[in-house]
Amino acid sequence: VTGGSSGIGKCIAIECYKQGAFITLIARDENKLLQTKKEIEKYSVNDKQVVLCISVDVSKDYEQVENVLKQAQEKLGPVDMLVNCAGTSVTGKFEDIEVNSFERLMAVNYLGSVYPSRAVIATMKERRMGRIVFVSSQAGQLGLFGYTAYSPTKFALRGLAEALQMEVKPYNVYITVAYPPDTDTPGFAEESKTKPLETKLISETSSVCQAEQVARVVVKDAIQGNFNSSVGSDGYMLSILTSGMSPVTSITEGLQQVVCMGIFRIIGLFYLGSFDSIVRRCMMQREKSESADKTE
Repeated sequence: VTGGSSGIGKCIAIECYKQGAFITLIARDENKLLQTKKEIEKYSVNDKQVVLCISVDVSKDYEQVENVLKQAQEKLGPVDMLVNCAGTSVTGKFEDIEVNSFERLMAVNYLGSVYPSRAVIATMKERRMGRIVFVSSQAGQLGLFGYTAYSPTKFALRGLAEALQMEVKPYNVYITVAYPPDTDTPGFAEESKTKPLETKLISETSSVCQAEQVARVVVKDAIQGNFNSSVGSDGYMLSILTSGMSPVTSITEGLQQVVCMGIFRIIGLFYLGSFDSIVRRCMMQREKSESADKTE
């Protein structure tokens, strides 16, 4: 599990450990990793289970990522499931975000998933088994105000997942893309400090999920080999609306998309209208405030 020292990644690791898995946690902060290791080990179901910690930046050097994953596989055996959960976020208006933030987010959120996946895929194909999970976001299904640096990196994961799934499906290797909503994590709390007002108001139209709930859904969908993993009714609707040419796990799923697409599109248009209204109101209030300041 990359990004496994906190938030959704940590909860996914706990959920897998509860089911008897051997866990490799990958993150940058060694102290956090060791704390998380102790916390996860409380949930062991047998004496043989192991939690291995590796401190590495998965977004910087592919050869280093490949080497540490090779070492992990020598200790614990081949990777049955890789969960790409390393990620970060920056919010703000497009012109206010530093250019290097766009580069950093693409490195962490996209290449930070490419490198570990690239390091394990050959072995999975040889073994004719394996699962790779990409943790995207609902902001990877719908572009929203304030997320011009973040959303594209999460959209990119879907393109990678769709292309990779077509390549590896004949080898009995399956890809899952998870689209969690706003989730109560340290990263979300940090992001909320700098969110523009428009982004906050749009986010408040749906509730905040708990990381444990998201983890349960993601692990269940990954084990079942589902391509899409969504949480809650809003998540289900977004997955239908944005299904496009994405693969389906069953005929039932495909039929649900066909039947629900029209009505969900109507509902979605109302949501988009309300989001546009929020942005316009904030702009008018800001302009009114600025003009009042000038007259004083």
